[in-house]
Amino acid sequence: MSVRNRRPLLASVVLVGAGLALTACGPDNTDTATGTATVGATATVAAKPTAGGPATAAPTKGAGAATSHPVAHTPPAGGSDSAGGPCDIQNLTIHVTPRSGSASQYVIDVRNTGSSACSLDAVPSVDLGDSAARDQSKNVKPALTSGTMRFTVAASRSAYAVIDLDPSGATTGTLPGINQLNVLADQENMPLANTQNFPLKSDVRVLDPRMSVYRGSEAEALASLASFGK
Repeated sequence: MSVRNRRPLLASVVLVGAGLALTACGPDNTDTATGTATVGATATVAAKPTAGGPATAAPTKGAGAATSHPVAHTPPAGGSDSAGGPCDIQNLTIHVTPRSGSASQYVIDVRNTGSSACSLDAVPSVDLGDSAARDQSKNVKPALTSGTMRFTVAASRSAYAVIDLDPSGATTGTLPGINQLNVLADQENMPLANTQNFPLKSDVRVLDPRMSVYRGSEAEALASLASFGK
């Protein structure tokens, strides 16, 4: 008699216990899913590149931390690391003027108007000819003093070259029909279209012209010209 009365009670206890177990499992599963989503979002953000820096791959299991290697920088030939490469014609002004105290010498002044240093070929490309001639291929080129290194020009500074149109001072045998001096500041890095033309005096004499390489002052350019053939 007592056994029959206990069976329903045991069944009720089992059902209540199962309900409690199901209720307890529900929040745990929800928390676990939420935690996984949060971790995934964090990994995605970490994989995005930071502003101004390279993208960093999201870490994977067993992988070591990513390392970066600096790129080697080679300074421009003939100049310091601050030279910043060849000069842009847009940042140059070129002037050609007769040198004071000389009847045959002209000063070529190439000024860097940019905000940083840049470099020029060792010597400007110069030729002399007739401004009215259709064929400029026979223009006269000056002989050059020695020098092969590119010349660095600081911002707001000039590179100077001096050309002597008639070093011997000859008054006869000079070349006729020359009234223009043409200057290309950097033959190595500029197209011929960047050549600038400068008129010469009507009574100019040209015979075996010579020219210095670029220097930082007119006096240094004159010293370079004086070293011709030495």
